[in-house]
Amino acid sequence: MTASFEVVRAGALTTVQDEGRAGLAHLGVGRAGALDAPAAALANRLAGNPVTAAVLETTATGCAVRPGRAVRVVVGGAPCRVTVGGRPVAWGAAVRVPAGAVLDVGPAVHGLRSYLAFAGGVASEPVLGSRSADLLSGLGPAPLRDGDVLPLGPTPSAGAPAVDPVPWPGAPAELVLPVYFGPRHSWFTPAALRTLTTAAYRVCAQSNRIGLRTEGPPLERARTGELPSEGMVLGAVQVPPDGRPVVFLNDHPTTGGYPVVGVVAGPALAAAAQAGAGTGVRFVRAGR
Repeated sequence: MTASFEVVRAGALTTVQDEGRAGLAHLGVGRAGALDAPAAALANRLAGNPVTAAVLETTATGCAVRPGRAVRVVVGGAPCRVTVGGRPVAWGAAVRVPAGAVLDVGPAVHGLRSYLAFAGGVASEPVLGSRSADLLSGLGPAPLRDGDVLPLGPTPSAGAPAVDPVPWPGAPAELVLPVYFGPRHSWFTPAALRTLTTAAYRVCAQSNRIGLRTEGPPLERARTGELPSEGMVLGAVQVPPDGRPVVFLNDHPTTGGYPVVGVVAGPALAAAAQAGAGTGVRFVRAGR
């Protein structure tokens, strides 16, 4: 039997992701990787994989695939309807998909991104040590298209762990982001810094894997002019000319010229991956 699967329905945006390319920013290479890393890791564990295995990350509308061999699959992350050969199966638990049967992952009911972990992982060719797709740089495999065929890795010999049902984090009703001020918070007025940590913002529909854009009151600059390009990190809160904060996510550029008012603590970014358009956002000052 062929160790691969065919993409029957690619969905709005489905990409291959693993833990990403950490440690290469000095070469201009971003991290990429699963936006909701804890969800991807849990799906891998339930499938019997190491957490480093590559998974599929869907966006909003899910996807459908047809494996060429019988395979164990876990669908986690954003809750959704899951069927195999047209019959409902469990979400958030290991299920067996026979060779040639269609596994259909429906639209997210809550949240935004679901994760498909195949026993053995998605075995796309690694690029700079990772199988992750980086939408900004184009590194890694391209977003899935209908008819694509992707390889699967060998089935783990240990099999799936015997576990009771496990809790999955829910999508946030409100996104609370702890932010450490700096390095360019002095470029903003004291009133703007108060606005950042007291005003109500919302997730903008133009958000993507590069950054979570917000809608809300603009932040007033204390200094005019532009910065020379400088290094950008995961979680940086950059403020473009319209004054509305953008939180950099996994596919962010490694340099930028707009001032960074603060940086969101890394553990909070998993919830940002599941925050759809219109979700409320509060920035809370950290490290005081």
